[in-house]
This record gives sequence, C-alpha cells and structure tokens, in this order.
Amino acid sequence: MTDASPGVWVLADPRAGTAAQALGIAERLGVPFRSLPLEWGALARIPWPVPTLAGLAPGARAALLGPAPGLVISAGRRSAPVARWLGRRGARLVHAMRPGFGAESFDLLVIGRHDAPKPAANLFPILGACHRMGPAVLATARAEWAELAALPGPRVALLLGGAVRGQGMEPALAAALGRQAAGLGGSVLATTSRRSGAAARQALAAALEGVPHRLHGWGGGGANPYAGFLAWADAIIVTGDSVSMLSEALASPAPVFIAETTTAPRHRRLWESLYAAGQARPLAPGAALFPRAPLDEAARVAAEIQARGWMEEVAI
Repeated sequence: MTDASPGVWVLADPRAGTAAQALGIAERLGVPFRSLPLEWGALARIPWPVPTLAGLAPGARAALLGPAPGLVISAGRRSAPVARWLGRRGARLVHAMRPGFGAESFDLLVIGRHDAPKPAANLFPILGACHRMGPAVLATARAEWAELAALPGPRVALLLGGAVRGQGMEPALAAALGRQAAGLGGSVLATTSRRSGAAARQALAAALEGVPHRLHGWGGGGANPYAGFLAWADAIIVTGDSVSMLSEALASPAPVFIAETTTAPRHRRLWESLYAAGQARPLAPGAALFPRAPLDEAARVAAEIQARGWMEEVAI
C-alpha cells in the first residue's frame, strides 16, 4: 500500500463522554490508532462555519501539523472544524454527534436516532451513542471483578446520574431507586456519577442498609467497578438523564430498565427509540426481567468503515 495515507487519528475531546464516542469506534476497528487529546482555547465556543484550528490552544494545534492521517474519527461540535481542516488535507472523516456547520464535509456522520437527523447520503443513524464498553472490555472486567460473583443473584446494577445543569439528584429519588433495585433482585451493584451529588449517595447508602450490595460513589477513590457492574449484572436500572450511561448499559445482555428522571424531550426521544427496539423498558412497579441481545453500535460503525474499503487506504 505505497499510496496509503499514514494512520488513524482520534480527536479526543476533553469531555470524557464525547471522547468515548470517537475512541469507541476506533477501538472496534481493531487496528493501531493515535489519540490526540484536544485542548480548547478561548475561541472554542465559536460555532466555526469553516474548517479551522482556531478553537484549539496553541500547543494542541502544533500536534496536528505534518502529514495528514488517512482516517480521522471525531465527536462533538467543537472538534468538527478541526476534523474538517484535516479533511481538506486529504483525510477521510468519520464524525459522531451533530457537527454544527459543514455536515456534508464528512464521509460518515454517526448520529443517534433520538437527535432526529435529516436524511443524507453520509448519515449513519444509530441507537443511543457510541462508547468504549465493547465485548472485550466487559470480558476483561468480568475477570477483574470476579469477586462480585459472591453477591446473591439476580444482581441488579443501579447507575445513577443526575440533573445535567443542577445541584445533584434529589436524595429521596436516589433512595427510592435503591429500594426498587433491591426489590428487583438478590443484591445491588450501585454507582453514582459526577452529577449525582454527595447527598444522593448518602441517601442511597441508607436505603441499601441490610441489603447485599456494593456501592461505589463517584470521586470516592479506589478502583472504579463500573465496567465490572455491567459485566456481572443480571439486570440494569439506569437513570434516563445520561445518554452515555444508557448506551453503555445496552452493551450488556442484561435487561435494561430506564428510570424516567427527566422531562427533556431529547432524552424522552432516546427512551422511546430504545423501547421500540426492544432494548429497554421503563422502570415500573412489578417490573419483570426480560430477554434482550446486547447492542454494540460502535462495532456496527466500524464494520461500515471496513465495508466501504476505507481501511485499505490507510497505512497501519
């Protein structure tokens, strides 16, 4: 492949959930890739209509100079003008999430059905969002967290988020979800997130007293068992405020129940798309376990890239 362009690059946004969408696609390709952490400067908030590196901090710009890669994988609005700049230099472009301006510049646009994307030749609609919780990651986590097998089944993973722009989850809601999880199974694998707040964690801990469980609080230190919880869960309850956690939960073969904790229309559209596909059910009194197949949309995107022959243009 003497005419091939060098390598696969991932533009990694500082926001973990955004970067995970691009990284997840790259990891499913099964080839080496270069991850470039993006550092935003003062101009990053501007919705640039043209390909440019202007939103980047000076040091981050320097890392992009030199020969263009064969394939660039990006995610999020801020990285879109950076990817388009590389596209003008010959790179093929795969982008997750809405890019803002220049949608037609990308070879493949990976957008969740809940975002109601307009039909286009380069559109690749998916359920939820891409992420890094692939089968290999979950298999490794199952081995690393084999101690969770000692908890009585069914093991119910409880994934708590919180208001996107708020002061944490209401403690009463956290406690109620803890009780629902305990009523659904034999033990609970519970974790809070950055948005949950200390009060919600304390309320959840109190609700789980006397129940076989493992509770991990965000920011509390120690190894994070999140992937292990997904790998060992016999059922999963996830709050509907987090697109990332909902999508990651679907990587498990366990039944997924959504606690409808927000009124945001975008999240409601996501829930409805998952219900319609048989991938999740609303959390309700008397909920029963149900069969479902694990969902790996990042692998489906990677397969599309391979099928289009783009990897033959890339020198690995």
